[in-house]
Amino acid sequence: MSIAKKIRVFLVDDSAVVRQVLKDVLDAAPDIEVIGSAADPIFAHHRMVRAWPDVIVLDVEMPRMDGITFLRQIMAERPTPVVICSTLTEEGAETTLQALTAGAVSTVSKPRVGLKSFLQDAAGDLVQVVRAAAQANVANVRPQSRAAALPLVAAGVRGTERRSMTTDSIVAIGTSTGGTQALEAILTALPPTAPGIVVVQHMPEKFTAYFAQRLDGMSALRVKEAEHDDRVLPGTALIAPGGRHMSLKRDGAQYRVEVRDGPFVNRHRPSVDVLFRSVAKAAGANAAGFILTGMGGDGARGLLEMREAGAPTVAQDERSCVVFGMPKEAIGLGAAEKIMPLAQIPSEIMRYAPGVDR
Repeated sequence: MSIAKKIRVFLVDDSAVVRQVLKDVLDAAPDIEVIGSAADPIFAHHRMVRAWPDVIVLDVEMPRMDGITFLRQIMAERPTPVVICSTLTEEGAETTLQALTAGAVSTVSKPRVGLKSFLQDAAGDLVQVVRAAAQANVANVRPQSRAAALPLVAAGVRGTERRSMTTDSIVAIGTSTGGTQALEAILTALPPTAPGIVVVQHMPEKFTAYFAQRLDGMSALRVKEAEHDDRVLPGTALIAPGGRHMSLKRDGAQYRVEVRDGPFVNRHRPSVDVLFRSVAKAAGANAAGFILTGMGGDGARGLLEMREAGAPTVAQDERSCVVFGMPKEAIGLGAAEKIMPLAQIPSEIMRYAPGVDR
């Protein structure tokens, strides 16, 4: 009987406490083995050359060489799944987004105080993130080319307040691991005539504001972190804030979002299922659902409810995903009407733009 190969992990963090706690947590998992650790990237590289890991857990603020520089070096030299371990601060959020852009697969947040107890309490999540990273298709972590930008109508004009009476469609998107890259590829390819978009990306508190701000500067759309009672408008993408659920509601002829606290759903807050189920109820066939790359099954049942309510539904295909977990679950439930690669999703979204005859 063959013994399953363990996931080999290397830890890079200048905190001896973090390295030890991460090692204890990960080594306790039967399918994971920490093969080494180092206090900075230069020492790490020397040691990894002798035995290359399957996954690297990397801090971003370290002496001699910062984590972003090291990450870029790794992705150029020998692409490997990297999980960023970053502090829950505004500075840490901005740096972590740079890391995701540079090729990191996922992130693990750590506080500045109560670090040991926090990491021990988050042991299950840490293990799941490392397992997902080990399965990641690193070639898709940084899309080689963005989806072809669609022709811009009234280029440079962003979504603004529209007529109060509307039959505009809503596009709901749910994603997790690999989603930052996928959303960048999609949203930067859309013109300002795109339908109103609501997004749940599994991301910690503080991170979503920087993520939305970054996409807003790159896109012809208006992209913002959602606030309670924001109106969903054509040419605008609202991203659920980390740590809070977002749902859709009908307000007369308009659609608005509710942003609220609440228990974790499928171990997530925000949860894709929470958004999709509310879209099914509030918009029905006047919406379209898209489930993208990510680990786990959050969003699969909500997408099924959208389809049962008459909404067209799409799952990203395995070949273009970083992690095929969420789309795979949705496809298995029969929730996805269509399966398509990332590059085709912008044009599919534009089928639901105002004035388009479907």
